[in-house]
Amino acid sequence: MNAARPASDPPGAVRFWRAVFALVVAAFAVATVLRFGLGLGAVTNLSDRFPWGLWIGFDVLCGVGLAAGAFTLTAVVHLLNLRRFEPILRSTVLTALLGYLLVIVALLFDLGQPWRIRHPLVFRNPHSVMFEVAWCVMLYTTVLAFEFAPVVFERLSLHTLGSVLRAVSTPLVIAGVILSTLHQSSLGSLYLIVPEKLHPLWYTPLLPLFFFMSAVGAGLGMVVLESWLSGRAFGRELEMDLLEPLARAMAVVLGVYGLLRLIVLRRAGALARFADPGYEEAMFAVELALGVLLPVGLLALPRVRRSGRGLVVAAFLAVLGLVANRLNVSVTGMEAAAGARYLPSVMEVLVSLGLVALGFALFAFAARWLPVFPERGATTPGRRAETARPVAEPVEV
Repeated sequence: MNAARPASDPPGAVRFWRAVFALVVAAFAVATVLRFGLGLGAVTNLSDRFPWGLWIGFDVLCGVGLAAGAFTLTAVVHLLNLRRFEPILRSTVLTALLGYLLVIVALLFDLGQPWRIRHPLVFRNPHSVMFEVAWCVMLYTTVLAFEFAPVVFERLSLHTLGSVLRAVSTPLVIAGVILSTLHQSSLGSLYLIVPEKLHPLWYTPLLPLFFFMSAVGAGLGMVVLESWLSGRAFGRELEMDLLEPLARAMAVVLGVYGLLRLIVLRRAGALARFADPGYEEAMFAVELALGVLLPVGLLALPRVRRSGRGLVVAAFLAVLGLVANRLNVSVTGMEAAAGARYLPSVMEVLVSLGLVALGFALFAFAARWLPVFPERGATTPGRRAETARPVAEPVEV
């Protein structure tokens, strides 16, 4: 059973963060009015030469990639039957659901005519990668909603509806894994059509595979980071017995991912560019250090893996590495071909910060009013407690 929080946050700290949140949301509201009132050109630094910026590189590519922990963990619990990871499953699914909903909101900001977001659902274009990504994101968001719905039904004492959804949890998980695999990799496929524009340090026919692998690795890191943040906010201890195996898996995935990238770059001759390094080489080095070398190196040390602080630092670095990779692919790697440097405007930054702040607020609201964190000794409605184990199996999502 999780220990109670030893001490509450100082009132001054609580007031400070609430004030910061209020300022960020107010600025987000102003930026929203200006964006939809004046158009993209008035509030962004986007142009015909550089049409995709922060709202795609960070809000969409990073938002989707960091939510990969949900389909990974649901597959581990429901398909591999590793039920001991259930105590962190609900919060992971909630994080992914909020992440995908905010990705959709971010797309509304980025589209010049946001009301046309329905077009992929109406006008078929099966030869378009964007068409496939749009449908997979929409369907997977629906799957996440169904996976999280039993938590809401439990709060409302609608146990029959919850039992119905739990009965079809395995098909839902299978559908979620398939949809996630498709669109996580297809986000990388979007850049396969620009081999003459994307810098050789990032362009490769294996870009879809690299997008998928980095999403799985950083997604597991996001599970660790989310557990730490929710623990600080709600007085819960880190489930080290659950997070340490996930961290080891994260290190393996990121290690294989980094090794494959270096092999591909060597065979393509792109590593020779480091003989005369420039801006792109420096950004690639930062990405590789943050996303592969540092987290894998830290997690290779047993004393780091067994330390809550060590796990959180390694997970945070992995998340930063994915952010650096997606921004390098969508921005850094495209600047030379565009012949222009892109820096997001203040309004673009405010919108992205506002979406992140809203995500934190919605998670906190859901965690306070819904049974997102079941006690380690709780049992699923309709399932008998197993007396042979020291801790009964927790409630399913």
